[in-house]
Amino acid sequence: MLRDETILFTTEEAAAADADSVGRGIEIAALMERAGYAVAASALRHFPEARKIAVLCGPGNNGGDGYVATKVLASHGCNVAVFSWGRSSVEGAARDARERCPLPIEPISAYAPERDDLVIDALFGAGLTRPLPEPVQTLIEAVKRADASVLAVDLPTGICGNQGRMRGAAFDADVTVTFEARKPGHLLMPGRAFCGTVEVASIGMPRRIVEQHARSVSVNNPKAWQIEYPLIEANTHKYRRGHLAVFSGGRSHTGAARLAAAAGLHAGAGLVTVGVPPDALDVAAASLTAVMVRSVSSRLDVEQWLSEAKIHACVIGPGFGVGETIRDYIEVLAAKPCVIDADAITSFSSNPGQLFATFKNIGSPYILTPHEGEFARLFPDLARNDSLGKIERARLAAARSGAVVIDKGPDTVIAAPDGRCLINENAPPWLATAGSGDVLAGIAGAHLAQGMPAYEAAAAAVWLHAQAAQHAKRGMTAEDLVTAIPSALESLNPL
Repeated sequence: MLRDETILFTTEEAAAADADSVGRGIEIAALMERAGYAVAASALRHFPEARKIAVLCGPGNNGGDGYVATKVLASHGCNVAVFSWGRSSVEGAARDARERCPLPIEPISAYAPERDDLVIDALFGAGLTRPLPEPVQTLIEAVKRADASVLAVDLPTGICGNQGRMRGAAFDADVTVTFEARKPGHLLMPGRAFCGTVEVASIGMPRRIVEQHARSVSVNNPKAWQIEYPLIEANTHKYRRGHLAVFSGGRSHTGAARLAAAAGLHAGAGLVTVGVPPDALDVAAASLTAVMVRSVSSRLDVEQWLSEAKIHACVIGPGFGVGETIRDYIEVLAAKPCVIDADAITSFSSNPGQLFATFKNIGSPYILTPHEGEFARLFPDLARNDSLGKIERARLAAARSGAVVIDKGPDTVIAAPDGRCLINENAPPWLATAGSGDVLAGIAGAHLAQGMPAYEAAAAAVWLHAQAAQHAKRGMTAEDLVTAIPSALESLNPL
């Protein structure tokens, strides 16, 4: 059976799956034996040129995996040395694996890294929740100075499995071997940058146990939202595909809204209209063709527009300007599904509760798209709380606001008010460019206009946005990103 790459284990879920496996007659020692063989196989496959393999073993099951790998590598004639931390606290299956290790075991203080070494990091793995001991941090720095290769077991020592945070220091792995499913720390920054190539090895845990326990967070990909994605059928016409309204700033600030509108049209909205102030009408009309324009200068204008036209969703914020006008507009627009972006977010920084209450009182779904700074404006207490990882803070923000929150970044997290959560992983680094967020807002708006639920609309938008950047390639601009949306949509075949 093919492994489901969308599945993630929190450290608590991984421990529960281990315990469940034991309860069903699968011994931890058997899982550990297979894990150690997988580590050894990866070392032989990726680092055949290593002159010496130094296996660093901690006191827990991660260390037990290392002792098994040591035995396997030694049996293959490799030059292996094994070093331990916390010998007195080794218990259970890890202690048994240590006792079966065929080589002398030295303390980690005895290891002097050299450039041609392969270091197998089996010290602490994903379960670390405290700062690393000073001697371990010192050894990590020595390995970095020597420029030795590193293969990490489960997760590089020093990286939190749930939050991806660094606990004082961390091994910079070339390859990481984890078991049955990845952890959030493999995807969240900065942990992702320390993992190198991540391999997921099956060690004999029944798939039903994995799927039963890996439930709290997943990887964002089409499997998460494909069932809600709008199909284009033979009888589909533009009105059935939804009408998206995008609101623009003044004459010198129409670019962001135009990007969002063009993205919305490419992403499937049947009709897109940009509402602009009268002084910007000529600018918008001259630069938009398939996208329509409408003069809007007051709350009354917005009310009249929504009463006359069948608007299915709205995007407001890109390039609009910060202030009372946008707040007035949103009080009207909250009757429709909305994407609240950029200046719309900042306009509520002094009273975020006003924004949340506006949508909660009316009941329309909405999507918030904050980057790190904007998140801190709406949720300053969550942003300041160092104990919260990105998943926790996004979930809390969604629950408080009643919005689907796209907490943007290289490790974008999408969270729903009911606790559902996804981590995105397909975004290339060149997606960080001016106007990129405007394009994302437009794609999300198009999905809302086509009737997708807000959570699936947001998740699909984040994935397609990143996929379009993959197609647009290095050096792209936001305009290139818009024109790459159709290529990204081709990735969804047979939709």
